Amino acid sequence: MEKIGLAGNYASGVKSDCLVQFESTKSGGLQIEINSRVKSMFGISMENLAKDILDYFEIENAKLKIDDTGAVDFVLAARIEAAIKKVITSNKEFLLPILEENKIPTQKDDFRFSRLYLPGNTPKLMLNAGIHKPNGLILDLEDAVAPEKKYEAKFVVRNALRALNFYGSERMVRINQIPGGLDDLEYIVPHFVNLILIPKCESAKDILSVNQRIDMIKQREKLSHDIWLMPIIESAKGVMNAYEIVTAADNISSMAIGLEDYTADIGTLRTKSGTESLFARNMIVTASIAAGVQPIDSVFSDVGDMDGLAENVKVSKNLGFSGMGCIHPRQIRVIHENFSPETAEIEKAKKIVIAFNDAKKKGLGVVSMGSKMIDAPVVKRALNTITTAILTGKLEADWMDN
Repeated sequence: MEKIGLAGNYASGVKSDCLVQFESTKSGGLQIEINSRVKSMFGISMENLAKDILDYFEIENAKLKIDDTGAVDFVLAARIEAAIKKVITSNKEFLLPILEENKIPTQKDDFRFSRLYLPGNTPKLMLNAGIHKPNGLILDLEDAVAPEKKYEAKFVVRNALRALNFYGSERMVRINQIPGGLDDLEYIVPHFVNLILIPKCESAKDILSVNQRIDMIKQREKLSHDIWLMPIIESAKGVMNAYEIVTAADNISSMAIGLEDYTADIGTLRTKSGTESLFARNMIVTASIAAGVQPIDSVFSDVGDMDGLAENVKVSKNLGFSGMGCIHPRQIRVIHENFSPETAEIEKAKKIVIAFNDAKKKGLGVVSMGSKMIDAPVVKRALNTITTAILTGKLEADWMDN
């Protein structure tokens, strides 16, 4: 254990965060020092929250210093608790009330066109991310967090799952690579996470070990809500084991590919054309579709190239992907527009569905449109297009009545 516990960030340009310094003392009572530009307005409430946390952990003598840059309560509480636990061993957790809307479960086949990555130790990027309306918000404990900050990031992510307004986005967390990521589950499973991303997944054993820990925690906490998994394939070995991975458990909703790590693993550079990863992307799509889950493409790393992103999404969609990651809010609209069905797709799908319904009414076992026969997979794809068009607002739900 450390003599003085530090948690948080305080530097030029840092906003919506704080740096907490905790030192346990043998006497002198509680000495709390708060440095903040908003101390005149929020100093008393900040001090009261600090006292509540110290009292919760039964600390009677300590020095606590808070250098604040506008941290909201759930961030301040996370920083104080992390600093304390770097000095004092305790199994207790100081939990703020959970928002009722953060208990809402999601479905296996929910739309996942877009998922926005948010560094788990950078609160300012979390606070209003949901207003951009991505399908999912990923609180990232892995690559976006420096190794020395991973411990304290867990407290921020845990508290965010409870207190952050996600504005209807699916609540996702990317844990660290297995086996280290198994310990992350203790901080997220009890707090109504919807979906867990498993990075650098290379075998079914990774999935089984994650589910084993999830089941243990759910049983201990008496929880019954669904928690979906999204393994991320980021190596040659993972690509070759894709079908084994995606069929390892019933709670896998989707499988993604991470192209930055994949191209590094095979010793190539990632290009905009994507020819170096075509085989891997095809493998992910094929394995996912065969398993009945959503294939999710990698992020597009150039946040300033919207035309390049749009073209990338179109290629991704044509390969069979049903969504992709993003690293900046401005990418969300472009991703949604280009994954949604185009007018020509919708019109063709409408004709196929009408022909299918007419054939059913007539008791025909064969569906035809003009001189062309339509087989079951084509009908299924048309129905999926219609459903997507309705849910994305491109087609009225009662279109057949008009």
